[in-house]
Amino acid sequence: MILHTASEGITFSRKLENDSAEFYENLAQQSAEDAEIWLSFARENKKNIVQVERAYYGVITDAIEGCFAFNIDPDEYSLKTAIKEGTGYADFLKQAVEIEKTIIQFYTDAAEQSRSLMADVPRVFTLVVRKRASRLEKLDSLLKR
Repeated sequence: MILHTASEGITFSRKLENDSAEFYENLAQQSAEDAEIWLSFARENKKNIVQVERAYYGVITDAIEGCFAFNIDPDEYSLKTAIKEGTGYADFLKQAVEIEKTIIQFYTDAAEQSRSLMADVPRVFTLVVRKRASRLEKLDSLLKR
C-alpha cells in the first residue's frame, strides 16, 4: 500500500520510531555494557514521535489532508528488528546501522516530498535526519572499538 496522505506518512513514521525503539530496548537487554546507549536511543525515538506529531497537528487542515503529500512505498523502508539468539555484538551493531540508514532515508524522502505542502513537518523530518546521522557516528565508533 502506497502512502499518500500526510496522516499516513505520520503514522508510518510513528511505526518506524516504535519498531526501532523496541529493537534498541531489546538490544539493551542483550548488552549490559552499552545498555544506556541503547536505552537513550529508544527514549530519543519516543521524543521524535512527539516532535513529528506536534508539528503535524500544529499545521494540519482539511486542505492538507485532502491533498496528497507523499508517494511512499512503506515496503522500501522495512526494518529488520528481530534479534536472533547467538548473534554477535558486531552483528547487532551492523543491524542498528542498517536500521538507522533506512529510517534516515524515509525521513529524507518524506521531507522532500512534503516540502511544497507543509513547512513545519518537513523541517522536523530534517531535524530527525540530523539526530539519526549522529547516531550513525556513535554506532561507527562502537564498531571500531
